Amino acid sequence: MKDNRYIVTLGIVALAMPLMIGCGAAPKTETTMVVETEEAPAPATQEIEYLFVQTADSATLADGVLVMGGINPATLYFSDRPDRVAGHLTTEEFVATWGEGDDNFASNPPNATLSILTGEQPQEIVVVLTEPRIEDDALVYNVSIIEGADTATGGACSLFIDIIGRPLTPVSYAGVARRTMRRAVIY
Repeated sequence: MKDNRYIVTLGIVALAMPLMIGCGAAPKTETTMVVETEEAPAPATQEIEYLFVQTADSATLADGVLVMGGINPATLYFSDRPDRVAGHLTTEEFVATWGEGDDNFASNPPNATLSILTGEQPQEIVVVLTEPRIEDDALVYNVSIIEGADTATGGACSLFIDIIGRPLTPVSYAGVARRTMRRAVIY
């Protein structure tokens, strides 16, 4: 029994000793200690790939030219997991940034699917988009047909533009981060 009390007393003293030393009467002397630290590396630019969607009141495809009449002034974009970023930019901004960045649409034209929703039967045409321009209320692209009809005409339509990551452009991760509070919705 005496041994157990002795062990318990030693344990309490061992735990209390640091507190008693810290509260002792001897004042602490200040010392300056130089600690070398490595700077944390700057975060790498994270590349997010987006799908863009443009909508219009009408579409006409003929002779390698797609005309989307009554174009919506906003181009929507969103990304897949893990980022799940969604937002919009003006269609004018989208066209203006076509050639910006290292891997841009001008140097690596995107594929797109044109879905014309009105008419006897919905039409889907897969194209490669080049040379976008805004003419009055229409968005015009030069196109190469990958799959589908060479000509088409219809009413309400959507253009689904293939994903591409473009760091340091208005639709890049950094650009989206700058506008998160203003435009983007993060799920």
